[in-house]
Amino acid sequence: MTRTRDKVRIRPDIAAMDAYTPTASLEVFAAQLRRPVEQVIKLDANENPYGPSAAARAALASLDAINIYPDPEARILRSMLADYTGVDASHILVGAGADELIELILQTFIEPGDAIVNTPPTFGMYGFDAPLYFARVENVERRADFSLDVDAIEAAAHATEAKLLFVCSPNNPDGSLIAPETVERLLDLPLVVVLDEAYIEFSGAESLAQRAAASDNLIVLRTFSKWAGLAGLRAGYGIFPAGLMPHLWKIKQPYNLNVAADAAARASLADLPALRANVERIVAQRERLERELAAVPFLAPYPSHSNFVLCRVAGLEAANLKRRLAGEFGILIRHYNTPRLRDHVRISAGTPDQIDALLAALHTIGGNHD
Repeated sequence: MTRTRDKVRIRPDIAAMDAYTPTASLEVFAAQLRRPVEQVIKLDANENPYGPSAAARAALASLDAINIYPDPEARILRSMLADYTGVDASHILVGAGADELIELILQTFIEPGDAIVNTPPTFGMYGFDAPLYFARVENVERRADFSLDVDAIEAAAHATEAKLLFVCSPNNPDGSLIAPETVERLLDLPLVVVLDEAYIEFSGAESLAQRAAASDNLIVLRTFSKWAGLAGLRAGYGIFPAGLMPHLWKIKQPYNLNVAADAAARASLADLPALRANVERIVAQRERLERELAAVPFLAPYPSHSNFVLCRVAGLEAANLKRRLAGEFGILIRHYNTPRLRDHVRISAGTPDQIDALLAALHTIGGNHD
């Protein structure tokens, strides 16, 4: 008789890999902390504390065709995105968050054994997804100030014959920007540069979306999760060179953007003044965090162009700081447990009241620590 182990043959690399650890929902955290949801302050996942616009909420409330599949080409949304980005809709593909587009890019390019270049510390999904599609990951560590080591990237790209380079600007987790001239230098490499602009609306920097449409080896990824407050609906998009679009259309799941995400994204683009006002509020609180966290004796914040601030923790354990903020005050922040970031925490910009509570808690912890 055939044994069960001979029937269930999981890929060995999947069996051996570590799981990705995402943040949990507000309800789950509230239950874990034994607090009402309204007493939990969630500053751990760079979410928009103001949520979606009133127009997006109204669009969701009036959905009346959820029994019908969405348009597989998301034509109305792509037309609106063309107006928003200044790029023709023929260059735009939408997805269930930028995460789905990262996977589509890997599916399009990678054959078993091909390499990608990754630049940690950065968004974890690039290095996490690549092996799932049989890619080798060549990590080129960022410098101490989180800037790219372009010389090392160039050397790695040539040595490995990598097909893709993933970079993020503003970078997650530190919020640093990549200068346009650096991107131009990277575009001289014999590979495709995937530039993740998930936080570009908070930066004051110009998007390279139009540069991607005019290029043959630049892809720009964007999302509605952060600036538009739609993280729970998973709506993202990419701007691709014309030569890639026919191949992406071939492999994309036909109904990948659900009708709720489509409706909310369209309504968001029709309500830009309200969302841009929220972005301004968030940026003001990020700037406040940078100033006031620098006055906390055990924190050293890095300059940021996003909706969060990364801090080095000195004088107490970063993991313990995270635990105390959660357990004693109901405030959630992100702690990293990697060699490069083990003594670091990342704090999302919240509402003024949320930041008031955070700063008061930090000063209480500091007083107790002394």
